[in-house]
Amino acid sequence: MARNVSHTCTACGASHKKWTGRCDACGAWNTIVAEAPLTAGPAKTGLGAAKGRQVPLTELSSAEAPPPRAGSGLAELDRVLGGGLVPASAVLVGGDPGIGKSTLLLQAAARFAQAGLSSIYVSGEEAGAQVRMRAQRLGLADAPVRLATETSLRDILTTLDAERPDLVVIDSIQTMWSDSVDSAPGSVAQVRAAAHELVGFAKRRGAAVILVGHVTKEGQIAGPRVVEHMVDCVLYFEGERGHQFRILRAVKNRFGPADEIGVFEMTDAGLDEVANPSALFLSERGEPAPGSVVFAGIEGTRPVLTEIQALVAPSALGTPRRTVVGVDGGRLSTILAVLEARCGIPFAGLDVFVNVAGGMRVSEPAADLAVAAALLSAREDAALPADTAVFGEISLSGALRPVGQTENRLKEARKLGFTSAIAPARSKLGAGQEMTVRQMPDLVGFVGDIFGAG
Repeated sequence: MARNVSHTCTACGASHKKWTGRCDACGAWNTIVAEAPLTAGPAKTGLGAAKGRQVPLTELSSAEAPPPRAGSGLAELDRVLGGGLVPASAVLVGGDPGIGKSTLLLQAAARFAQAGLSSIYVSGEEAGAQVRMRAQRLGLADAPVRLATETSLRDILTTLDAERPDLVVIDSIQTMWSDSVDSAPGSVAQVRAAAHELVGFAKRRGAAVILVGHVTKEGQIAGPRVVEHMVDCVLYFEGERGHQFRILRAVKNRFGPADEIGVFEMTDAGLDEVANPSALFLSERGEPAPGSVVFAGIEGTRPVLTEIQALVAPSALGTPRRTVVGVDGGRLSTILAVLEARCGIPFAGLDVFVNVAGGMRVSEPAADLAVAAALLSAREDAALPADTAVFGEISLSGALRPVGQTENRLKEARKLGFTSAIAPARSKLGAGQEMTVRQMPDLVGFVGDIFGAG
């Protein structure tokens, strides 16, 4: 009987019945490869089938001790991990090329090793001399981290079973090659098989495994999405090459809060922690200028103040430009439409540029009012007071909706010297507020009160 062969897109992981030049799912060309299915033993059914063991069942009310955690000494990394590294856990770290993933994990492995964890760093992309040069540059040459440069998954697992380490860093999962899978390294089947074996090792031996993953041009981790389901924690290392700030963001964490962030600063000596990101993001903010507004946001469990900048200029093009950095472009289009439909303020024939200072990315809807304030400030050439923070969600009707954790946003703003804030009406301010909070019911009232228009 002929062996079934599947055809899979290496870009998005979609399956196809036969080979084609273009993937129907993602539109990529020449990314479909033929892959043999993973081998499986013969299934037995009927009276002769072998019985499995009975799985123990417990009640939902059963109390279990929380998992032990190992701290790295890097407070920002421990925060994103939920308080530290959990034994027998698998962590997937993704990020753009050259953003600093290897630097971060080499520093983390050194810190964990210095804290008493037996650590092994496996590099499949760089030679041992290159990793040692990086360690010397970071001042980690004497750290008790053992290094291996190998891509054969069988040899790596044999070594790990013999050494029994507490922490393993695999850099990267796309370079691992399993001889039991008939496809090239980096293919969907190879990445899936390698991740399955390494996660199984983590659960079987009680070791923590950190996998480095490449990302596609869309910013998603390359390979099958099932890898993100296999692991316990998925982290993204973000940042702009032109900025020194780096954001480590948790998008999945079975042992802690998701959407938590850690902030680092890239220096010549590696990555330094940023204990107060709000002060750092606002450190270069000068005198009040049109188009500059401070947004009091929440990232995970921590409040973070960032500067949102806008520029509005006459356009010489038939279709005005809409350039966005750090904010969702769809939200910007919605805000512009609401300003025109509900407030009568058109932006037709005007180029619009919006940027979040410092390379920060803002995704929560609470930034709507700050973006609108920056746009209006730039359009009217009127600066908001320098000691005012803004936050609030804008609905399609033009109403301003309250957002969560208002008290924490105001507390962070007050700590940095802000004396006033603009927030939606019906916001829960808490007792004993020491700031002047102007509550706005809708966008029309905000425009008329702040900018004298509407």
